[in-house]
Amino acid sequence: MNKELNSNKYFERFFHLSENKTTIKREALAGLTTFVSMAYILFVNPNILGASGMNKGAVFTATALSAILGSLLMGFLANYPIAIAPGLGDNAFFTYSVVLAMGIPWQKALTGVFIAAVLFTLVSIFKIREIIIDAIPQDLKYAMAAGIGIFIAFVGLQDGGLIIANKSSLVSIGSFAVPTTWLTIFGIFFTGILMSKKIPGSIFYGLFATTALGLVTKLIKWPTHLISFAPSLKPTFGACLMHLSILRSPQMWAVVLIFFLVAFFDTAGTLIGLAQQAGIMKNGKMPRIGKALMADSLSMLGGSVMGTTPTSAYVESSTGISVGGRTGLTAVVVAILFGFSMLFSPLLKVVTSQVTAPALIIVGVLMATSMKEIHWDKFEIAFPAFLVIIGMPLTYNISYGISFGFLTYPIFMLAAGKRKDINPIMWLLFFVFIVLLYVLNILPK
Repeated sequence: MNKELNSNKYFERFFHLSENKTTIKREALAGLTTFVSMAYILFVNPNILGASGMNKGAVFTATALSAILGSLLMGFLANYPIAIAPGLGDNAFFTYSVVLAMGIPWQKALTGVFIAAVLFTLVSIFKIREIIIDAIPQDLKYAMAAGIGIFIAFVGLQDGGLIIANKSSLVSIGSFAVPTTWLTIFGIFFTGILMSKKIPGSIFYGLFATTALGLVTKLIKWPTHLISFAPSLKPTFGACLMHLSILRSPQMWAVVLIFFLVAFFDTAGTLIGLAQQAGIMKNGKMPRIGKALMADSLSMLGGSVMGTTPTSAYVESSTGISVGGRTGLTAVVVAILFGFSMLFSPLLKVVTSQVTAPALIIVGVLMATSMKEIHWDKFEIAFPAFLVIIGMPLTYNISYGISFGFLTYPIFMLAAGKRKDINPIMWLLFFVFIVLLYVLNILPK
């Protein structure tokens, strides 16, 4: 009994469970739900980076270790229920744009990630990132939350096979003749019914039930074995430190700039959206935002040394927040489960994209509710907010959606005669995003 009381005091001291109206059990369930929703990165990241010539086994281990590092830092430093792991957009840019398109060896490209991480850490130490995030108008923060919600719902619909690519109309409805698509449909209805009944843990139960149905119907293969020790980190560890001479190349500085800016605003937008969903925001600002950004920066730095692309706050954390996660204990549980996953990785294969798709779709609905807080009656605000929301799913990129809003907000506010309401930092971001789009060859040269 005394041990249990001491344990509760320990968790209370570090995570302030009572203050956040949550419990150890609820935080553990939230951590498990978040982990299940994002565990796919353990297999997707090695496949994408493997195309650049990197050792897949080493990338698998680096992915897990960087997720452990980032989530622990987020949990203990910032006390946020937000997990960190290598971001999907950044690894695709690394492989297909930098290594394959620009012809830069993966070792040198990884050095670019390392330099960007160092810059990240410096601006976090001096609280520059915190100042920038606080300067973002509240309406655009609501738009970021809604945009991310629609974006992840779009991803869920795609992963579940409910929508597919179409040459003439870009997207169209998927085929219901594909058996695995019915796993997603089952998951949506099963989870949706539980949500309608306001049953706690509905999303997690939906994930479990959908996985069970897949195994029983043999749409999901049973794992052939249970234990598989993590591969060696040696092929990638420290490779980024061997090519610091690339700093003399203007081309590599452009790569560093892109990694820095894209990762900056992906994480900033995600943090704001998730904090909005969790009810963490106070007076339009995130408390302890500096510590959260420091956790993100240090995990990116550590991940680059281990051999993976930039880490970022994961939108899938929204699934854990939806089942009640409110403190850093949720993130710590995610870190612990990533540690276990290094031993039992074969079991993760049963959680397919069709299983996690319903969770993403339903969470997208929950996050999209922040649109009701936007001042739609003021066009100078409504238009930039709309571009943020619609830009994320249509460009399949959080940063692009944010850039559309940030490039139009100052101009429309100026036209409306509200020059004094524009924070000077918003004008700075206006020019920063112009540079970013120019470097990415989106603007004409």
